[in-house]
Amino acid sequence: MFFERHQGGERAILVHLDTQNPELSEDADEFRALATSAGAEILTFLEFPCQHPSPRFLIGSGKAEQLAQQVKALQAELIIFNHALTPSQERNLESFCACRVIDRIGLILDIFAQRARTHEGKLQVELAQLSHLSTRLVRGWTHLERQKGGIGLRGPGETQLESDRRLLRERIAHIKQRLAKVRRQREQARRRRRRAQIPTVSLVGYTNAGKSSLFNALTEGQVYAADQLFATLDPTLRRLDIPGFGPIILADTVGFIRHLPHRLIEAFRATLEESSNADLLLHVIDASGYEKEQQMEQVSAVLKEIGAGELPLLEVCNKIDLLDDERAQPLLQRDSNGCAVRIWLSAQNGQGLDGLLKAMAERLGQDVFRGTLRLPGQAGRLRAKFFAQNAVRAEEQGDDGSTVLCVHLPQLELERLLRSEGWQPEHFLAQHELAQ
Repeated sequence: MFFERHQGGERAILVHLDTQNPELSEDADEFRALATSAGAEILTFLEFPCQHPSPRFLIGSGKAEQLAQQVKALQAELIIFNHALTPSQERNLESFCACRVIDRIGLILDIFAQRARTHEGKLQVELAQLSHLSTRLVRGWTHLERQKGGIGLRGPGETQLESDRRLLRERIAHIKQRLAKVRRQREQARRRRRRAQIPTVSLVGYTNAGKSSLFNALTEGQVYAADQLFATLDPTLRRLDIPGFGPIILADTVGFIRHLPHRLIEAFRATLEESSNADLLLHVIDASGYEKEQQMEQVSAVLKEIGAGELPLLEVCNKIDLLDDERAQPLLQRDSNGCAVRIWLSAQNGQGLDGLLKAMAERLGQDVFRGTLRLPGQAGRLRAKFFAQNAVRAEEQGDDGSTVLCVHLPQLELERLLRSEGWQPEHFLAQHELAQ
């Protein structure tokens, strides 16, 4: 009996497992929202207790029998599990229930495939899908795992399964090469922005926290925004002038979700690098969400994974228009040092946006040096580097052969340039009349 995958559809049964392990547990409401975002017609929602996962079905054989009966009674076309399934578990469940089965990862990949609009986004989704498919390829070709025997039937030695695996590897390698080119192009654009001394501010946060709505409110843009998970997939960058500071680049990026598949993080690394190279992160939080603390932890975990865990961060509690207590008013919160750390606002009605712009100017200005440097005559190479960075706003020649430069550049970049020429920043600044 050969195994062939059943054709899927949109009439779906959702299966959620109640586990005792908090690291493996998922949110049932979020699961429903994911299925709805994918376009599924939810026929019923089944919740099973799962103390000891079964290696065959993940759920027990009795629960599998109950699931098969539901599929037959409701004429379901698809079963979606809110948990990761192994290839063998998917195969066993499909064979037992006579219905196509996908897990949480497959569901998220399907949503990403629907949302991708740009060429880069489609490449990233295809890479993630092929990486996921490569572990499940055996299921569709079990009848071709053996070479045919007999006179006139022997092939060149490569089975259909091996041939498909080879084609998959070649396609994955090709996509990675094209995405590497995209990463180089993005890095070139970032270098141009750094030379122009334009900082980048990146919106990050849990999916459906309101990042795109905030992006549109700040930039008067037309980025697609909707009350659904992963409404934004392709990154968007816009120039924004902040009063009292100057121009910045604001980046709207893909939202995060708990247990974000590692393959997606790898495939979208070129996109996520916009966040890992930002000068400031705006962590957008759904202030009306009942699980915002857990969502904030998930975002922090993903930021650490992409190398952005130590970047300056300003928390933006969005959707205060949905609150009915004292938090429904715009508010800027500071830490013990007087630094802005959290702001409450509503991107929907514009409350608190002016406070956000002031907080961004304040946080960005903390890390940018604006002042004068008096360089001795033998520091010509250092002077040339400041000009190469496009950091010089004005220049004057001193009577003693020194050069006075008015410079604007990040504090860390200033210290790096000084050290590159053998100067210790604290010694240089003390000896050569640095004045802000």
